Amino acid sequence: MSSSCCSPNNTCSSGSAEGTVALEGFRTVYTVAGMTCGHCKATLTDAIDAIDGVSNVEVDLASGEVAVISANALDDQVIAGVVDDAGYELTGRAA
Repeated sequence: MSSSCCSPNNTCSSGSAEGTVALEGFRTVYTVAGMTCGHCKATLTDAIDAIDGVSNVEVDLASGEVAVISANALDDQVIAGVVDDAGYELTGRAA
């Protein structure tokens, strides 16, 4: 019997280069300027993960993208404020 790849927060590792895929909820990808290292990644992950309704945060330093998995649609202004307070700049939604 194989074990499930799904976690309690409704995410599942797809094994693809894209990483984690949401099974339920909304996936919103933002572009963020100023991220350069693992500390940046950890800081943004912790800050965005603290927002009510967020179940997962994926930070890709190389692309400058932050994917946020949430139970409901996110308010971009809330995300921008949290990113700004953490010392980075949300430059928009990724295409």
